[in-house]
Amino acid sequence: MEHVTLSNGLAMPILGYGVYQIPSGPDTENGVREALEVGYRSIDTAQAYGNEASVGAAIAASGIDRGELFVTTKVWISNSGQAKAARSIDESLAKLRLDYVDLLLVHQPFGDYYGTWRAMEQAYGQGKVRAIGVSNFYPDRLIDLVTFGEVRPMINQVETHVFFQQRQGRRYMAKYGVQPESWGPLAEGRGGIFDHPVLKSVGGKHAKTPAQVALRFLIEAGVVVIPKTTHRERMVENLDVFDFALDADDTAAIEQLDLGKSQFFHHADPDAAEMFMGLAR
Repeated sequence: MEHVTLSNGLAMPILGYGVYQIPSGPDTENGVREALEVGYRSIDTAQAYGNEASVGAAIAASGIDRGELFVTTKVWISNSGQAKAARSIDESLAKLRLDYVDLLLVHQPFGDYYGTWRAMEQAYGQGKVRAIGVSNFYPDRLIDLVTFGEVRPMINQVETHVFFQQRQGRRYMAKYGVQPESWGPLAEGRGGIFDHPVLKSVGGKHAKTPAQVALRFLIEAGVVVIPKTTHRERMVENLDVFDFALDADDTAAIEQLDLGKSQFFHHADPDAAEMFMGLAR
């Protein structure tokens, strides 16, 4: 497994397992168990996913030494503000059955995320988290928090895939020492990604699938990826991306797939903002 080094010196696997939209209970427990069995050591969950307890149960049952694991969770909008966020961090730790999480993120750039950030800075200082960052922060919000927070975000987890490569966003992340991380690295199947002719052509050269090519493209760009699947064979496939490299022609062809916009929603869109406010209630 390859790793990236965060701004505070913490090593993070460049590929992990995401549990977004996996129901809590046996589905999540089985997914995490199988992911750990096939070799994943980074697990990404969130308060809003409703499956932290199931992730914790799977980790506890695995018998894997805590030091080998990298666990991420996120503070949801309804827990924003310093006091509520602080309580929610302790609740997440209890659900996960952990003394600390490796990475804690502000999940959305809405609500009192400055209060949330202060609670996260405090948790970081107390050793409850080893690194802190944000999710879904576009350059304007990221620059704001970088400028006025006491601790700079170490990660920004944002929609990133071959159809939305976040070139501008990644330039600003690099400027401020923020590690880019992708949610939806396979675009959740949109854009015909699993059968895209460019990705199939590149994959044919390397005996790899379009999904493996799409993940490799991001990894070679230094982007952390957390693909989600509940199928063991896909877990193995997604992990099998470290034995080949794209050449310049491959990279150039994939760069041309960038549409430069979200394939889901943009956080600056008023309709999207209203949607998130509804979810926060």
